[in-house]
Amino acid sequence: MYIAHDNFSCPINFDIRNEFFNNNKVLSTSAFQTFLLDKNNRVLAVGNPIHNPKVKELYLKIIRGETANQEEETPRTQTTMEADRMEADMGRFDWREEQTAEFVLKNTGDNLLVIFDVCTSCGCTRVEYDGKPARPGESVVLRVTYRADNPGHFRKEVTVRSNAEQELLKLIVTGEAEERKG
Repeated sequence: MYIAHDNFSCPINFDIRNEFFNNNKVLSTSAFQTFLLDKNNRVLAVGNPIHNPKVKELYLKIIRGETANQEEETPRTQTTMEADRMEADMGRFDWREEQTAEFVLKNTGDNLLVIFDVCTSCGCTRVEYDGKPARPGESVVLRVTYRADNPGHFRKEVTVRSNAEQELLKLIVTGEAEERKG
């Protein structure tokens, strides 16, 4: 697990049998399936601290007894960016084959474009990029790979968090994973 790697030393509960998920109306997006509870099992915070550094900092502040607004956030340098597209249709393909689409994010501003975090809506989708900031006029290429668990239509979200004026950017991959006899 990632818990030791991320220096979490407090007790963590994993719902291996999905009892909590099945008994409550939890959103299917994995980012909203992690909860920080108090000693009375009341939810203090929602979000996955492993996939989102801001959520991790919030969890750590709560665990240390600090308030979320205790310190002012330092202003960060912003830029602007444009995506070459917001949605990629991967078409029809055999469900056993991985499919990959690329999104190009161009820095259209005057400062470095920095990607802080990329989250996918499920484990069947992964994103690769070089992680280097893009200078003004340069681009970052996100390679989104989808591996179906079973045949069927899919629509998956990729959320990119950056220092662009629009901090969150949602990209979509869709397609039809088919059962092919062969």
